[in-house]
Amino acid sequence: MTQAALTHPPVAPAPAAPAPAPRGGLVRWAADRSGWLGPIAVALFAGLLRFWNLGYPNAFVFDETYYPKDAWSLLQQGYEGTWPDHANADILSVPQSIPLSSAPEFIAHPPLGKWVMAIGEQLFGLNPFGWRFMTALLGTVTVLMLARIGRRLFGSTLIGCTAALLMSVDGLQLVMSRVGLLDGIQMFFVLASFGSLLIDRDRTRARLAEAGAAEDADTVRLGWRPWRIAAGVFVGAACAVKWNGAPILAAFGILTVLWDQAGRRGAGARHPWRSMLRRDAVPAFLAMVGSAVVVYVGAWSGWLASGGNSGGGYDRHWADGRAGLSPDSVLGIPLPQVSMSWVPAPLRSLWHYHSQMYDFNTGLSTPHTYQSNPFAWLVDGRPVSMYWEQVPYGQRGCTSSGGCAAQILGLGTPFLWWTACFALVYLLWRWFFRRDWRSGAVLCAVAGIYLPWFRYQERTIFSFYMVVLVPFLCLAVAQMLGAMLGPAGCSPERRRIGAIGAGAIVLAIVGCFAFFYPLYTAEVIPMSSWQDRMWFTSWI
Repeated sequence: MTQAALTHPPVAPAPAAPAPAPRGGLVRWAADRSGWLGPIAVALFAGLLRFWNLGYPNAFVFDETYYPKDAWSLLQQGYEGTWPDHANADILSVPQSIPLSSAPEFIAHPPLGKWVMAIGEQLFGLNPFGWRFMTALLGTVTVLMLARIGRRLFGSTLIGCTAALLMSVDGLQLVMSRVGLLDGIQMFFVLASFGSLLIDRDRTRARLAEAGAAEDADTVRLGWRPWRIAAGVFVGAACAVKWNGAPILAAFGILTVLWDQAGRRGAGARHPWRSMLRRDAVPAFLAMVGSAVVVYVGAWSGWLASGGNSGGGYDRHWADGRAGLSPDSVLGIPLPQVSMSWVPAPLRSLWHYHSQMYDFNTGLSTPHTYQSNPFAWLVDGRPVSMYWEQVPYGQRGCTSSGGCAAQILGLGTPFLWWTACFALVYLLWRWFFRRDWRSGAVLCAVAGIYLPWFRYQERTIFSFYMVVLVPFLCLAVAQMLGAMLGPAGCSPERRRIGAIGAGAIVLAIVGCFAFFYPLYTAEVIPMSSWQDRMWFTSWI
C-alpha cells in the first residue's frame, strides 16, 4: 500500500494470468476474492464480539426502558402504547407478563428504529436478546460495509479492512451494538447512504468517460442513477430513526452535487458549475430529498393506519373537526396561518404531532448525571454509564475482598478516538492543500454528523450520539495510517519504518480495547480493577 493508493482512484484489475496448475487454483481463487475475504473475516470477528452473551445483562439498560417496549407496542398495535411503572419487572419475570395498554403514548423519536428493533422481538420475543438482536446484526453488517467502502474510497483492500478492524474494536460501537438503543441503527443507515453515494460517483464518472469526445461534457445527460436514489432512501431512513439525520441529508446532498460538478469539469466541461446547476441539481434534490421524504412518511404508516373508531396513536385524530389551519410555526419559526383544508386530516395531525416533538426535543434541558458538551465528545471527555451493579464478595464469582463491579460504559476506545483527532487534522490538511476529494468526503460526513450538535449545547445531550461518527473516524485513521507507509518510490527503509509505526498504532488500539473490554460487557471485575480503568474523574 502506497501514498498513491490514497490519491488516485482504483485501477482496473490486471488481465487474468494463464490457468495455473491445479495446486495453485485455491491461491488464485483467494486472490480473485480478496476484496471480499478480508472484509468478511473482519466482520465475523466483529460479529463474535457483538453476539457473544448478548442477552446479558438480563435487565433494561439505560434507555432500553423506552425503545424495546415501544418496538413491541408497534409490533402489536402499530403505534406506541402506554406501560405501567412495574412493566420492566413484569417483562423480566418468570413467568413473563406483558402489561401493554392500548392507550397512546407521546414519543420523542420517529418509529423506524423501533420497527427495526421489533424484527428481533418478533423472532426471539420480548427479552434482552430479542430487543438487542437487530442492533447487534446491523452493528456487524456495518463493519462489513465499512471495509468495502474503505476499499472503494482509497483503492486498497488493506486500508478498508484496517478501518473495519478499528471499528470492530471501538468500545462505543461495541456497546451501542449490544444494547437496544436507536443510535446504532441510525449509524447503519447513514453509512449505507454514504456508500451508495460513492458507488453513484464512480458510475457517474464512468458514464462521463464513456461519453468522451462524442458528447459535450456540459450537456451530457447522466441518466438513471439508482444508487443516488438508494442514498436518499437510506438517509431518509436515518431521519426516520432520529431527527439528527436531517443535517446529514443536507451534507450528503451538497456532497453529491459537488461531485457532479467536479466530474463534469474533469470530463472537459467549459462551464461545470452552470452545467451542474442546470442538469444535476434538481435531479439530485428529487433523488435525495424526495426519496427521503417518502421513506420518512412511510415510517409512520402504522400510526397513520391506527385511526379507526377514534382510537390509535397519540394525537392521531387531532385534526378531526378542526378548521384546517396550518401550524403557527415550523422549527420554532413563527408563520402566518393559512387554510390547509386540502391536506388530509391524518397528515395535518401528523404535522401537529411533529411540532410537539420538536418542542420537546429542542427544549429538553432536565439535568442528567451523564450529559456532556459536544466539545468533549471527540476526546472521550464524559462517557455514559448505561449499567452499573456492585457485586459483593462471594456472589457471581467475585473473589475480591473489596467487592466487585459490573458496568456498561459507553466509552469509545480511548487510543482510537485520540488518534482520530490527529487524523482529522491530517485530513483537513490534505483536503485544503492537496485537494484530496477522499479527505473531503470523510470530512463532509463528519461535519454533517458532529457540528450540528453545537447548536444544542444547552440541551440535555449525551456523548453516545457520536456512534454515528465512528465509521468516519475509523476511515480517517486508516487513511492516515496508509500515508505513514510512505509514498510510491520511497526507500525500503522508509517503508519499513512506516509499517512499524502504523502497526504499533493499530496494536496499541487493539490492546486498549482489550483493557477496557470488561467495561463494555458488564463483566464482573474486582473493584480495584474497575478503579484502574477510571483514568479520569469525568469517567466516573
